[in-house]
Amino acid sequence: MNPDRTAVYLQILASAAAAALADCTPARVKWNYETGVLLHALGESSERVFGGLLDGLVRERLDALILPDGVIRGYSADEFNLDQINPGKELFYLWKATGRESYEKAIRALAGQLSLQPRTPSGSYWHKKIYPDQVWLDGLYMFGPFQARCGVEFGRPELFDDVCGQFLTVQASMKHGATGLYYHAKDEGGLSKWADPLTGCSPHVWGRGVGWLSMALVDTLDWIPPSHSQRALLVDMLAELLDAVARAQRASGLWPQVMDMPFGSGNYEETSASAMFAYALYKGARKEYSRTGGQAAAWARAARLALEGILELKTSWECRDGAIPRLHLGGICKVAGLGGNPYRDGSFEYYIREPVISDDFKGTGPFMLALSEAILFSRR
Repeated sequence: MNPDRTAVYLQILASAAAAALADCTPARVKWNYETGVLLHALGESSERVFGGLLDGLVRERLDALILPDGVIRGYSADEFNLDQINPGKELFYLWKATGRESYEKAIRALAGQLSLQPRTPSGSYWHKKIYPDQVWLDGLYMFGPFQARCGVEFGRPELFDDVCGQFLTVQASMKHGATGLYYHAKDEGGLSKWADPLTGCSPHVWGRGVGWLSMALVDTLDWIPPSHSQRALLVDMLAELLDAVARAQRASGLWPQVMDMPFGSGNYEETSASAMFAYALYKGARKEYSRTGGQAAAWARAARLALEGILELKTSWECRDGAIPRLHLGGICKVAGLGGNPYRDGSFEYYIREPVISDDFKGTGPFMLALSEAILFSRR
């Protein structure tokens, strides 16, 4: 990468971090998966790019949520909601850096939820208690890296077996044959109206769902030991997925909201999925998960195009007198799910009609992660 471009990315990452910290203050911080991805991005940027400069600010926000006895403010284990596991990933760094017992207790509480999490007939976790027998791609990101690190920190190798098995079950049953991508979800009970009567899968390939899966794989592999018998299978799953993602990339460098109907009327280029793919592609290339040098180069090219596309098409600056310009990130799908009330049918029309907003943590966090990986890739 051009050194001048790396310097630009550093400046943009610093601006994105400043905006994120302004939007997620200790007074407003909440324990949810959106906050989790944002704080993880801030923590990774601090540790890997900024030499720990942001560590205290990240800790300040988590300390607003973790009480001295380890109780997590705003967390309810009996919801059995995988989304609530995601913010726990950043607690490992604080625990290791400080030795504080409250962080360890909070981590063990989240691990305790997973030990009791209801499972589908295939052995996968339910996405939430309110969604019996349903597996969502989102959930693999929410619990996968956390559970794998628990295996490392607490000396529990069976957790590696479990997390690998759940990824491989998704690979076997949720892959979209025509594209090599993945359906958003599957109902193994077959009771949901959105579920295909034969496969149980949801109707379409949702961009951010595949983005969650790509990040889940590349982050979980950080903690699966090299000697583990199924690690190579996860690396192959990731490589096949990143190849499929690169094939689906548009000339703009971005990816559509609904990936199996790229030219459907009303489909649009969605920011959060594009940032997730840029991150996973850069990290996959940097960590040498490719089979060949040419494959790694192709991933890096796709990642660079994606980041440039986001910067050109989805970012803007707010300039106010006497104030530092504020970076804004637009084009982010606010939310998408299945079932519930009001009912979400998973149709193409449903996905393209969900609100599109700016500066949502689900976009800002992956954007910062992608910038960090671009910088790290340039330094390798």
